[in-house]
Amino acid sequence: MQRWRGLEDIPEGWGRSVVTIGSYDGVHRGHQLIIGRTVERARELGVPAVVVTFDPHPSEVVRPGSHPPVLAAHPRRAELMAELGVDAVLVLPFTTGFSQLSPADFVVKVLVDKLHARAVVEGPSFRFGHKAAGTVETLAELGGTYDYEVIVVDLVERGTSGEAYSSTLTRRLVAEGEVRGAREVLGRPHRVEGVVVRGARRGRELGYPTANLDTPPYTAIPADGVYAGWLLADGETMPAAISVGTNPQFEGRERTVEAYAIDRVGLDLYGQQVAVDFLEQLRGQETFENLDALKARMAEDVDEARRLTQA
Repeated sequence: MQRWRGLEDIPEGWGRSVVTIGSYDGVHRGHQLIIGRTVERARELGVPAVVVTFDPHPSEVVRPGSHPPVLAAHPRRAELMAELGVDAVLVLPFTTGFSQLSPADFVVKVLVDKLHARAVVEGPSFRFGHKAAGTVETLAELGGTYDYEVIVVDLVERGTSGEAYSSTLTRRLVAEGEVRGAREVLGRPHRVEGVVVRGARRGRELGYPTANLDTPPYTAIPADGVYAGWLLADGETMPAAISVGTNPQFEGRERTVEAYAIDRVGLDLYGQQVAVDFLEQLRGQETFENLDALKARMAEDVDEARRLTQA
């Protein structure tokens, strides 16, 4: 899959393509439907499927300080899109100047002049252009002028709640520690990535050495508590008990994400880029009357995490 940053990265002589545009943070099941239809239509027409996305998130430029928690960084999104059959991902730097393009100028500059769109696939609530003035109806009207079709894909509703799958829903579930619900929306466990750094080493002293992740800014981190999941490192997926929080037992103040690889001895991951997949919350963050009580509960947590990941 080709990865481009900025319009200037698009190869000279690029032909027609089928395009979808959006932030696509998380590449959840609703996104998967839209991207899947994009790939399907591209195969029908015999042209490449292209995803156009933005960096930073548009809200940070339009309303500074409002950057939402990030469900998946751009490299991870590209991996997920490649698995869906996407041929190219174009990341557009979202600047103040870019945000001021009218819907018509956006269409000409991106879809017509550079990507030569044959079709554009979007969800029903898609908005684009200055002050989000463009809608799917606007897109279709311009398509009549510039020779591309517009395909609108309805998003999936979640269970019986009638709530459409969305990044906003996923972020809320993650923030509440409802990682099981987030997994339903995403179609896979929520993942947090980071570089392993040295922490206070209390886990090692307690008999449960952990990988302490230094996560990128804006990462969507689940609510404080203990979780079952997996630690992914060196191409290996290891069952893990994961702690998120400030370690109130030791009067900690810094919020951390730490993962204990169950039954692994002598694991040294310092300085490595790793990932943690969250399967299910076991309990909230607690303090205990003494270290023996803490160690006893940690043993229970590890046993439960072992059982859930094996199941």
